[in-house]
Amino acid sequence: MEKDLKAIVERVERMERLYDEWRAVVASTERMLDMYSSAMERAGELLEYYDGGLWQKDFEADEVGVLPASLKRGVLSEDGVWNLLTDDKELRRRMAELASEK
Repeated sequence: MEKDLKAIVERVERMERLYDEWRAVVASTERMLDMYSSAMERAGELLEYYDGGLWQKDFEADEVGVLPASLKRGVLSEDGVWNLLTDDKELRRRMAELASEK
């Protein structure tokens, strides 16, 4: 019985570690999904900026050196927003794939 008891204790300890890990990941993922949802609510403004012509005007202002050198300008990169949209599409695909798993 002592050998069996040792095996049971080891198994329960291993399962407890797996349970704690999974619980922590689920909680963390819930927080990240809340952040993602909130960001997506505000993303429309960025898409309007990118598609509505203001991005092009700001890009041209940067090209001629009007904007201060110290200004962060990742949004003005020609591929930055496009790459973000592509990454977002892939993320959504992966989430849908995970959601459909049994």
